[in-house]
Amino acid sequence: MEYNIEKSMLKSLGIEIIELSKGKVIATMPVDERTWQPVGLLHGGASVALAETAASIGGYELVDKTKEAVVGLEINANHIKGKRSGIVTAEANILHRGKTTMVWDIKIRDEEDQLICVSRCTLAVIVLKQKN
Repeated sequence: MEYNIEKSMLKSLGIEIIELSKGKVIATMPVDERTWQPVGLLHGGASVALAETAASIGGYELVDKTKEAVVGLEINANHIKGKRSGIVTAEANILHRGKTTMVWDIKIRDEEDQLICVSRCTLAVIVLKQKN
C-alpha cells in the first residue's frame, strides 16, 4: 500500500512534504483561497488537515508497509494566531511509538516563526488484509 498524493487532500490543499525522517516530518501549506475560512483567515480545519497529514506520513514511515498502515484515531488543536496569506510549516515529531498506537506532536508556524497552531495526533496502527 502506497500513498497516492495526486488523489488526496494533500494536492487539494497544496501540502508539500519538505523533510521526512524517522520520527520527524516537515510539511508546508499555502494560506490562500484553498485554505481560508469565509473571512479570509486560515481555516482551523486546514491546519488540522496539515497536522494529521504530517503525523500520518511520519507514522507510515515507521511501520512495515507490507503488513501495516496508520490511520488517525484522535486529533486536537489549539489555534494560537490568525494568518491571512503566505505559507505555514508544520513540524511533526513522534512522542510515543507503540505496537498499536503512535502519538505525534505537531507545531505549525508561519514564515516569521510565529506559532499558529499546536496539535497532538494519535494514530492507530492497523494490520492490512493480505491478498490471497
